[in-house]
Amino acid sequence: MDKQPWIILSAGDNVAVATAAIAPGSTVAGIQARQKIDPGHKIALTDIPLGAAVVKYGQAIGRTTAEVKAGDHVHSHNLHFENDRLAATANSAPEEATAEDKARSFMGYRRADGRAATRNYIGIIASVNCSTTVCRAIADEANRTILPHYDGIDGFVPIVHDQGCGMSSTGDGMNVLHRTLAGYTRHVNFGGVLMIGLGCEVNQLTLYGQSGAGASKRHFNIQDAGGSRRAVERAMGVLREIAADVGREKRVPIPVGEIIIGLQCGGSDGFSGITANPALGVAADLLAAAGGTAILSETSEIYGAEHLLRSRAVSDEVARKLDEKIAWWEDYVALHGASLDNNPSPGNKRGGLTTILEKSLGAVAKGGRSPLTAVYGYAERVTAPGLVFMDTPGYDPVSATGQVAGGANMIAFTTGRGSCFGCRPAPSLKLSSNSALYAAMEEDMDIDCGTIATGDATISGKGREIFDLIIDTASGKKTKSEIFGYGDNEFVPWHLGATL
Repeated sequence: MDKQPWIILSAGDNVAVATAAIAPGSTVAGIQARQKIDPGHKIALTDIPLGAAVVKYGQAIGRTTAEVKAGDHVHSHNLHFENDRLAATANSAPEEATAEDKARSFMGYRRADGRAATRNYIGIIASVNCSTTVCRAIADEANRTILPHYDGIDGFVPIVHDQGCGMSSTGDGMNVLHRTLAGYTRHVNFGGVLMIGLGCEVNQLTLYGQSGAGASKRHFNIQDAGGSRRAVERAMGVLREIAADVGREKRVPIPVGEIIIGLQCGGSDGFSGITANPALGVAADLLAAAGGTAILSETSEIYGAEHLLRSRAVSDEVARKLDEKIAWWEDYVALHGASLDNNPSPGNKRGGLTTILEKSLGAVAKGGRSPLTAVYGYAERVTAPGLVFMDTPGYDPVSATGQVAGGANMIAFTTGRGSCFGCRPAPSLKLSSNSALYAAMEEDMDIDCGTIATGDATISGKGREIFDLIIDTASGKKTKSEIFGYGDNEFVPWHLGATL
């Protein structure tokens, strides 16, 4: 029997999602399609009156702007955002982890302070935009002349940005930038760090407390070095000293519970919330059960589904912190004359997503079903195990930058439209939500989750496949993004405050 080209996600839903193109007149769950329904888009399963809730995932995703007949295409032309929340249903149990799951290990680097690394890079970090060109030149020269002598070093990574001066030395903007850069200077996947300033910027190197000569964390200013070319020459001497120490590191067995993974989605489509995101959620549950940490983020993209996370908070304090983050975002977008429903991009909508509520319900699925153990501000150091939440924008590079600054030693990134991304020093896995994308961009995608929609895989089975790949990647297997060379240009700290 042919597989049905549609899926109903919850018994209470009044729409189904097309998993393949549905022609007009085709029968879907006992009703006839009145228009063509593209993959990822919604079809009404019953008549829905004007102003009534459209329900997907068992939750309201908005209200109709016109009367909808059974078999109609439901999308932006007849559905709009409204700040509805249906009551959270009882939380189902997380994916059950076996004793073998919990006992697994990966081959990583054990740092002197006891932390576990999945890569062994040396970072060249700019304190200010004015030193970015020199940082890139230093990394290029080090990769050309020093790296060939050390098989145990993964590379020299320039971490550059457009901030650091022309801003207040106090306030949210400077606090966020400092917290983000400090997170990268201490990141476990950097065996050593050289931070480069210009010398006269607001964001002075002295704020970062780097160690002196002979340590694996060093810094100096271009002005003190005598100019750009001399700064590169001076850096080579410093990096040779650092490399001699870092290059001796060897991979050793480490419990899987020491993996900290940032959960990301970008270029989402109508399949993301029914294939890649819940499958990643299974892997997150398994990691949490083993003592590891999964960081869910993108506050503007969980808006509308935050009550589902809140219901899983381990304490009233954790729930309160999440509420505070949501309230801040409501005020923030209102101040700028925007709405959180502006979030779904044109690509999201072409893929079948209509409102922020619909997108958020699918995005939350990345976090699995484990209890929510902690809530963090942007780029704050993550210390709690299990599923945690970090407040970030929905813009992928900014969000992932905050997660890595907080300590994520890996990133898992789902996409339905084909986002390309890397986030050195943390390896980034790419999970496609549909098989057509995987076939078209296989050189960028690590796992095809579209087989869930075709019925060739289960969410649980695909989640375990992701869990296996997380462990293999933590042990040194290169991701598709690493093979291509992504990761030098995706460092984007959240820019808050006035430019002066």
